[in-house]
Amino acid sequence: MSKRVKILIGMALGALWGVLLIWLGPVWKDTGLVLALAVAGGCMGLPLMAVIGRLAQRRFFDDAIIDGQALTGAAGIDARVLSNTVEQVVLAVCVWPLAGFVLGSGTVLSLGVGFVLARLAFWIGYHVSPPLRAFGFAATFYPTVLAALLVLREALQLVV
Repeated sequence: MSKRVKILIGMALGALWGVLLIWLGPVWKDTGLVLALAVAGGCMGLPLMAVIGRLAQRRFFDDAIIDGQALTGAAGIDARVLSNTVEQVVLAVCVWPLAGFVLGSGTVLSLGVGFVLARLAFWIGYHVSPPLRAFGFAATFYPTVLAALLVLREALQLVV
C-alpha cells in the first residue's frame, strides 16, 4: 500500500472521528460553557505538557542535543509533534468558544477529550511510521473544522 493511500485512509478515519465527536457532544451532561471550556483547555494542555516534558528529558540525557543543538531522529519527531500540537491548540482556542456557545458545552467537552486521544495517536503514529500520523492529525483538525462549519451554518441561518 502506498504512503498516499495510507494517508488518505488516515484522513478519512479522522474525518469520521470528527463527525463522531460532534455527534456525541449533546450526549454529555450540560456542564455550563465556562466549565466545559476550562476542561477542554486542560485537555489541550495535556499533550503539550507531555511532549514538552519528553523533549526536555531527551535533551537532558543526550549529549548531542543537551546544549540546544538542532533536534534529529526521535527528538526531531517530538519537536514536529510539539509544533503541530501548538498549531492545533491555537486553532481550537479560536473556534471552540464560539462552537460551545452555538453547539453547546457538551460539544466542547467532546472536542477536548477527542483532542487528547487524537494527539496521542498523532505522536505514536509519527514515531511508528510517518504516514500513520495522518489519522491523529485529521482527528485533531477535522473536528475543529467541522465545528466551525456548523457554527457558520447556524450563523447563515440567522441571516437568511
